[in-house]
Amino acid sequence: MNIDKLASLEQSCREFVQTLPIADAGHDLAHVQRVVTAAKLLAEKEQADLQVVVAAAWLHDCVAVAKNSPLRSQASKLAADKASEFLTSIDFASEKLSAVHHAIVAHSYSANVKAETLEAKIVQDADRLDSLGAIGIARCFTVGGAMHRSVYNVDDPFCEYREPDDYSYTVDHFYNKLFKLPEVMHTYAGKQEAESRVLFMKEFMGKLGQEIGI
Repeated sequence: MNIDKLASLEQSCREFVQTLPIADAGHDLAHVQRVVTAAKLLAEKEQADLQVVVAAAWLHDCVAVAKNSPLRSQASKLAADKASEFLTSIDFASEKLSAVHHAIVAHSYSANVKAETLEAKIVQDADRLDSLGAIGIARCFTVGGAMHRSVYNVDDPFCEYREPDDYSYTVDHFYNKLFKLPEVMHTYAGKQEAESRVLFMKEFMGKLGQEIGI
Protein backbone atom coordinates (compact mmCIF):
# COMPACT_ATOMS: atom_id res chain seq x y z
CA MET A 1 0.00 0.00 0.00
CA ASN A 2 1.47 3.38 -0.93
CA ILE A 3 2.22 6.04 1.67
CA ASP A 4 -0.47 8.46 0.47
CA LYS A 5 -3.25 5.85 0.70
CA LEU A 6 -2.11 4.78 4.15
CA ALA A 7 -2.00 8.39 5.32
CA SER A 8 -5.52 8.93 3.96
CA LEU A 9 -6.76 5.83 5.79
CA GLU A 10 -5.19 7.01 9.03
CA GLN A 11 -6.68 10.49 8.68
CA SER A 12 -10.15 9.07 8.08
CA CYS A 13 -9.85 6.74 11.06
CA ARG A 14 -8.53 9.51 13.31
CA GLU A 15 -11.39 11.84 12.40
CA PHE A 16 -13.91 9.07 13.04
CA VAL A 17 -12.40 8.06 16.40
CA GLN A 18 -12.34 11.70 17.56
CA THR A 19 -16.13 11.86 17.26
CA LEU A 20 -16.71 8.86 19.54
CA PRO A 21 -17.28 8.69 23.31
CA ILE A 22 -14.62 6.96 25.40
CA ALA A 23 -15.12 4.35 28.11
CA ASP A 24 -12.64 6.00 30.47
CA ALA A 25 -9.53 8.19 30.44
CA GLY A 26 -7.33 5.12 30.01
CA HIS A 27 -8.96 4.40 26.65
CA ASP A 28 -8.85 7.85 25.08
CA LEU A 29 -7.45 9.08 21.77
CA ALA A 30 -3.92 9.15 23.20
CA HIS A 31 -4.21 5.42 23.99
CA VAL A 32 -5.35 4.70 20.44
CA GLN A 33 -2.47 6.73 19.00
CA ARG A 34 0.08 4.83 21.11
CA VAL A 35 -1.39 1.49 20.02
CA VAL A 36 -1.22 2.57 16.37
CA THR A 37 2.42 3.63 16.74
CA ALA A 38 3.40 0.35 18.39
CA ALA A 39 1.40 -1.71 15.90
CA LYS A 40 3.06 -0.02 12.92
CA LEU A 41 6.52 -0.70 14.34
CA LEU A 42 5.69 -4.36 14.96
CA ALA A 43 4.06 -4.71 11.54
CA GLU A 44 7.18 -3.42 9.81
CA LYS A 45 9.38 -5.83 11.76
CA GLU A 46 7.08 -8.77 11.04
CA GLN A 47 6.29 -7.77 7.43
CA ALA A 48 2.56 -7.85 8.09
CA ASP A 49 -0.21 -6.24 6.05
CA LEU A 50 0.11 -2.63 7.18
CA GLN A 51 -3.32 -1.63 5.87
CA VAL A 52 -5.05 -4.25 8.02
CA VAL A 53 -2.92 -3.50 11.07
CA VAL A 54 -3.38 0.26 10.86
CA ALA A 55 -7.15 0.07 10.36
CA ALA A 56 -7.58 -2.39 13.23
CA ALA A 57 -5.30 -0.45 15.57
CA TRP A 58 -7.11 2.85 14.98
CA LEU A 59 -10.56 1.31 15.40
CA HIS A 60 -9.95 -1.34 18.08
CA ASP A 61 -11.79 0.65 20.79
CA CYS A 62 -14.39 2.37 18.63
CA VAL A 63 -17.22 1.14 20.88
CA ALA A 64 -16.96 2.40 24.45
CA VAL A 65 -17.70 -0.25 27.09
CA ALA A 66 -16.68 0.32 30.71
CA LYS A 67 -14.31 -2.21 32.29
CA ASN A 68 -16.95 -3.19 34.87
CA SER A 69 -19.80 -3.45 32.37
CA PRO A 70 -21.55 -6.83 31.92
CA LEU A 71 -21.01 -6.25 28.19
CA ARG A 72 -17.22 -6.04 28.57
CA SER A 73 -16.52 -9.44 27.01
CA GLN A 74 -18.53 -8.37 23.95
CA ALA A 75 -16.82 -4.99 23.51
CA SER A 76 -14.31 -6.05 20.88
CA LYS A 77 -16.99 -7.77 18.78
CA LEU A 78 -19.16 -4.65 18.95
CA ALA A 79 -16.14 -2.54 17.97
CA ALA A 80 -15.27 -4.87 15.09
CA ASP A 81 -18.80 -4.65 13.72
CA LYS A 82 -18.82 -0.86 13.96
CA ALA A 83 -15.36 -0.65 12.39
CA SER A 84 -16.51 -2.77 9.45
CA GLU A 85 -19.44 -0.42 8.84
CA PHE A 86 -17.17 2.63 8.95
CA LEU A 87 -14.50 1.12 6.71
CA THR A 88 -17.14 0.11 4.17
CA SER A 89 -18.36 3.72 4.13
CA ILE A 90 -14.89 4.99 3.15
CA ASP A 91 -14.39 2.34 0.44
CA PHE A 92 -11.79 0.35 2.34
CA ALA A 93 -10.64 -2.79 0.47
CA SER A 94 -13.54 -5.21 0.90
CA GLU A 95 -11.28 -8.26 0.70
CA LYS A 96 -9.49 -7.11 3.86
CA LEU A 97 -12.53 -6.33 6.00
CA SER A 98 -12.68 -9.77 7.57
CA ALA A 99 -9.01 -9.57 8.53
CA VAL A 100 -9.57 -6.21 10.24
CA HIS A 101 -12.69 -7.53 11.94
CA HIS A 102 -10.82 -10.54 13.35
CA ALA A 103 -7.88 -8.40 14.51
CA ILE A 104 -10.23 -6.13 16.46
CA VAL A 105 -12.22 -9.00 17.99
CA ALA A 106 -9.05 -10.82 19.05
CA HIS A 107 -7.23 -7.82 20.54
CA SER A 108 -9.28 -7.90 23.74
CA TYR A 109 -7.98 -9.77 26.77
CA SER A 110 -11.47 -10.17 28.23
CA ALA A 111 -12.93 -11.52 24.98
CA ASN A 112 -10.53 -14.50 25.16
CA VAL A 113 -10.47 -14.97 21.37
CA LYS A 114 -7.36 -16.55 19.87
CA ALA A 115 -5.49 -14.36 17.39
CA GLU A 116 -5.32 -16.47 14.23
CA THR A 117 -3.48 -14.11 11.87
CA LEU A 118 -0.19 -12.25 12.04
CA GLU A 119 -2.04 -8.95 11.87
CA ALA A 120 -4.32 -9.89 14.77
CA LYS A 121 -1.31 -10.97 16.84
CA ILE A 122 0.38 -7.63 16.18
CA VAL A 123 -2.65 -5.54 17.16
CA GLN A 124 -3.08 -7.66 20.29
CA ASP A 125 0.59 -7.21 21.23
CA ALA A 126 0.46 -3.46 20.61
CA ASP A 127 -2.64 -3.01 22.76
CA ARG A 128 -1.16 -5.07 25.58
CA LEU A 129 2.09 -3.13 25.51
CA ASP A 130 0.08 -0.03 26.39
CA SER A 131 -0.97 -1.78 29.60
CA LEU A 132 2.66 -2.06 30.67
CA GLY A 133 5.50 0.22 31.75
CA ALA A 134 5.09 3.78 32.99
CA ILE A 135 2.03 4.40 30.82
CA GLY A 136 0.55 1.10 31.97
CA ILE A 137 0.89 2.15 35.61
CA ALA A 138 -0.73 5.51 34.87
CA ARG A 139 -3.60 3.90 32.97
CA CYS A 140 -4.18 1.22 35.58
CA PHE A 141 -4.60 3.70 38.41
CA THR A 142 -6.68 6.01 36.23
CA VAL A 143 -9.15 3.23 35.45
CA GLY A 144 -9.06 1.96 39.04
CA GLY A 145 -9.95 5.40 40.33
CA ALA A 146 -12.79 5.75 37.87
CA MET A 147 -14.17 2.43 39.12
CA HIS A 148 -13.80 3.51 42.78
CA ARG A 149 -11.36 0.73 43.63
CA SER A 150 -9.08 1.03 46.63
CA VAL A 151 -5.44 1.41 45.68
CA TYR A 152 -4.35 -1.68 47.66
CA ASN A 153 -5.42 -4.12 50.35
CA VAL A 154 -3.97 -2.83 53.61
CA ASP A 155 -3.53 -6.33 55.08
CA ASP A 156 -1.77 -7.86 52.06
CA PRO A 157 -0.96 -5.18 49.43
CA PHE A 158 0.98 -7.44 47.08
CA CYS A 159 -1.16 -10.59 47.11
CA GLU A 160 1.35 -12.69 49.02
CA TYR A 161 -1.23 -14.66 51.01
CA ARG A 162 -4.44 -14.29 49.01
CA GLU A 163 -5.80 -14.45 45.48
CA PRO A 164 -5.75 -11.12 43.61
CA ASP A 165 -9.07 -9.27 43.63
CA ASP A 166 -8.80 -6.55 41.02
CA TYR A 167 -12.48 -5.69 41.32
CA SER A 168 -11.66 -4.26 44.74
CA TYR A 169 -7.98 -3.22 44.58
CA THR A 170 -6.06 -1.62 41.72
CA VAL A 171 -2.67 -3.05 42.74
CA ASP A 172 -4.16 -6.53 42.49
CA HIS A 173 -4.58 -6.00 38.74
CA PHE A 174 -0.82 -6.10 38.34
CA TYR A 175 -0.76 -9.59 39.84
CA ASN A 176 -3.95 -10.85 38.26
CA LYS A 177 -3.10 -9.79 34.71
CA LEU A 178 -0.39 -7.26 33.91
CA PHE A 179 2.68 -9.12 35.14
CA LYS A 180 1.56 -12.15 33.08
CA LEU A 181 1.33 -10.35 29.75
CA PRO A 182 4.92 -10.98 28.54
CA GLU A 183 4.15 -14.71 28.56
CA VAL A 184 1.35 -14.30 26.01
CA MET A 185 2.97 -11.86 23.60
CA HIS A 186 3.20 -13.19 20.05
CA THR A 187 5.99 -11.21 18.42
CA TYR A 188 9.64 -11.32 19.46
CA ALA A 189 9.94 -7.53 19.61
CA GLY A 190 6.68 -7.26 21.54
CA LYS A 191 7.78 -9.84 24.08
CA GLN A 192 11.14 -8.11 24.62
CA GLU A 193 9.47 -4.75 25.18
CA ALA A 194 6.85 -6.28 27.46
CA GLU A 195 9.50 -7.90 29.64
CA SER A 196 11.38 -4.60 29.91
CA ARG A 197 8.23 -2.72 30.90
CA VAL A 198 7.25 -5.31 33.51
CA LEU A 199 10.68 -4.98 35.15
CA PHE A 200 10.00 -1.26 35.57
CA MET A 201 6.57 -1.99 37.02
CA LYS A 202 8.08 -4.38 39.57
CA GLU A 203 10.56 -1.67 40.56
CA PHE A 204 7.59 0.63 41.08
CA MET A 205 5.93 -1.97 43.31
CA GLY A 206 9.11 -2.22 45.36
CA LYS A 207 9.12 1.55 45.86
CA LEU A 208 5.43 1.51 46.72
CA GLY A 209 6.12 -1.13 49.34
CA GLN A 210 8.79 1.08 50.95
CA GLU A 211 6.48 4.05 51.06
CA ILE A 212 3.57 2.18 52.65
CA GLY A 213 5.85 0.51 55.16
CA ILE A 214 5.89 -3.08 53.89
